[in-house]
Amino acid sequence: MNRGSPAASCPSSVPGDGHGSGGLGHSECRRVCSNCRKVLRQEKKIRVSLPLTRGPSAFIPEKEVMQANSLNERMHLLVEEYSTSGRLDNITQVMSLHTQYLESFLRSQFYMLRMDGPLPLPYRHYIAIMAAARHQCSYLINIHVDEFLKTGGIPEWLNGLEYIPQRLKNLNEINKLLAHRPWLVSKEHIQKLVKTGENNWSLPELVHAVVLLAHYHALASFVFGSGINPERDHDTSNGYRLISVNNFCVCDLANDNIENASLTSNNFGGREAKNNNKKKRGEPGTSASRFFTLGEQIPDSLSELEALMDRMKRLQEEKEEEEEASQEEMDTRFEKEKTESLLVVTEAFDDEIASVADVSRYVEDPGFGYKDFARRGDLPTFRAQDYTWENHGFSLVNRLYSDIGHLLDEKFRMVYNLTYNTMATHEDVDTTMLRRALFNYVHCMFGIRYDDYDYGEVNQLLERNLKVYIKTVTCYPERTTKRMYDGYWRQFKHSEKVHVNLLLMEARMQAELLYALRAITRHLT
Repeated sequence: MNRGSPAASCPSSVPGDGHGSGGLGHSECRRVCSNCRKVLRQEKKIRVSLPLTRGPSAFIPEKEVMQANSLNERMHLLVEEYSTSGRLDNITQVMSLHTQYLESFLRSQFYMLRMDGPLPLPYRHYIAIMAAARHQCSYLINIHVDEFLKTGGIPEWLNGLEYIPQRLKNLNEINKLLAHRPWLVSKEHIQKLVKTGENNWSLPELVHAVVLLAHYHALASFVFGSGINPERDHDTSNGYRLISVNNFCVCDLANDNIENASLTSNNFGGREAKNNNKKKRGEPGTSASRFFTLGEQIPDSLSELEALMDRMKRLQEEKEEEEEASQEEMDTRFEKEKTESLLVVTEAFDDEIASVADVSRYVEDPGFGYKDFARRGDLPTFRAQDYTWENHGFSLVNRLYSDIGHLLDEKFRMVYNLTYNTMATHEDVDTTMLRRALFNYVHCMFGIRYDDYDYGEVNQLLERNLKVYIKTVTCYPERTTKRMYDGYWRQFKHSEKVHVNLLLMEARMQAELLYALRAITRHLT
């Protein structure tokens, strides 16, 4: 695959740890990295920032994750039983902040990849690669390239999509749609895949493939949203695999390292950012205002938590005292929230994604990405009660791919109900309302509506910078930056933000499955 082959001209690829003999000194490394960043900016319109941390996450202090791991014997037993790679990887370490959920996650992922199922093992890992490539997630691609080869995969397939069997190529369309616009998946797509012929898919095989695609699209959201760092590789320089981007060496590998050139003019880490900080935050023209629309102010960090607690309390009181809103009013609130999601804008990126040498070979139609569902007035809203996971999706997926429905259902329920009854420094807090708002907001962006939910709560509970983060992580995860992660819930613990990422990941996966399984159901009826 030619992974980790830095440009020959880049001195940072010299073996050594940078501190002993044979390595580069700290100042020399900094100079080399600076040169690499300069080349990437000028020649490839890519901005590369300084590395943030050498721990499992670029966003979370290493000691916080390590402390949780060292105290968690149960987590190590789980890894022994369910790890597909045979090691404690960075995703698992970050997820170990929530061991209850981690058990459900590892069990379901192990079942998809290792246990009896319709698809041969190499197919499973190649499908994971195809799914991760839609979001340029080299972290997941690297893992599954190794697993693909270990399980007997044909090395030639790793040269790109043109080298794989036609059956796998035929998944490109549904992979693309599920990753970016799942509402476009129709029974015609299913019929095309299962039609009689030498390259057709059986329905059990297709369901297995769809579950893998949805799982790895969503897991890419978690990887980028949690700033998961590349795995250490003791056979390479500095203990990390070095990755080449457009044949130039990228010496720092934090997940917000590569950003489109349209951001470079803001120079967020430099003099302009410092000058902007002297202005009123949220004021038009400052970098902070990029997170908001209509001049909305960023709340003061000291009052942010208390304000959220007050809103939750007030909403709960109103629900108890007021009469239920009419269905017409509930419809209006959903449509308003769906329309307002258009105003939640992420960073300005070109429509064409940057071509990453080791990723682009697995991507067909790289310019195809998320477009706001709300812009598509011709598409009917997916009414959740007409096709629910509990009453429809669960039974179908379990019938065609035995037992996976139970494992997925347990995982969805686990993350949705997971609570420690705390919010930052506050204890004995019922966070049900907040968790539901996060989950339903993701589904709202994907055009899924719950008739019994008051979408007015979303606007009350989720502030603009949090909405920007949610939309980015869910719809454009490869654009997530540490600044976005740090920009919301600034008084909350990192474990609470990881919980948010788990909710976003599972909400996204469930949304993709609902659209795909509904299309399969329509094919069958």
